[in-house]
Amino acid sequence: MPTPTPARPIEAVVFDVGETLVDETVEYHAWADWLGVPRHTFSAVFGAVIGAGRDHREVFEYFRPGFDLDAERERRAEAGRPEGYGERDLYPDARPAMAALREAGYLVIIAANQTRRSHRILDSLRLPVDLVTTSDTWGVAKPDPRFFTKVIEACRTMRPNAAAERICYVGDRLDNDMRPAWEAGLRTAHIRRGPWGHVVADHSDLVAKADFRLTSLTELPALLAES
Repeated sequence: MPTPTPARPIEAVVFDVGETLVDETVEYHAWADWLGVPRHTFSAVFGAVIGAGRDHREVFEYFRPGFDLDAERERRAEAGRPEGYGERDLYPDARPAMAALREAGYLVIIAANQTRRSHRILDSLRLPVDLVTTSDTWGVAKPDPRFFTKVIEACRTMRPNAAAERICYVGDRLDNDMRPAWEAGLRTAHIRRGPWGHVVADHSDLVAKADFRLTSLTELPALLAES
């Protein structure tokens, strides 16, 4: 009788979007233009806010007190300047890494805090994934523990063996991605890029707890195969 093949420790890989798969520079610039402030100024204040560990949405208050993000998104759309990104805004390693993981037999999912419009954009890109879903679709956003409960449920619907400890969440943020994923029992991969990714890259919690610390998503398939 042949020896059974050992089960792969990780069955599913779930990706964040902003600064994990998508370079958000175009959107940061669009908000600066919408607010009528220099892009460099907006970026500098944005960096100061997140560097202080505060909610990044507070940046808008510096330029327009009482700013309502949802209302302003609607105004942008009505003005013909909606949020938007495309193939050119994907990080160069995003599509190849996801394709390699799927080819290797992993369940590949995108699950992130994104609007319904962003969800439609992601669908239109026809990325090599098994599922795209977002916080607006689920009605719950990171870091709410219910978001990660839904991540686990989505994985197990397609892979019954995908218990929490066999799911790897890939993201750039400590507050929204790594910590709530750990609390949900998931394994994690941190990508060092984008504002949050660089600010928290050497945080003691990440050094101690992250399963994988990446500078490129293309490192992940080999790391998972070796784990």
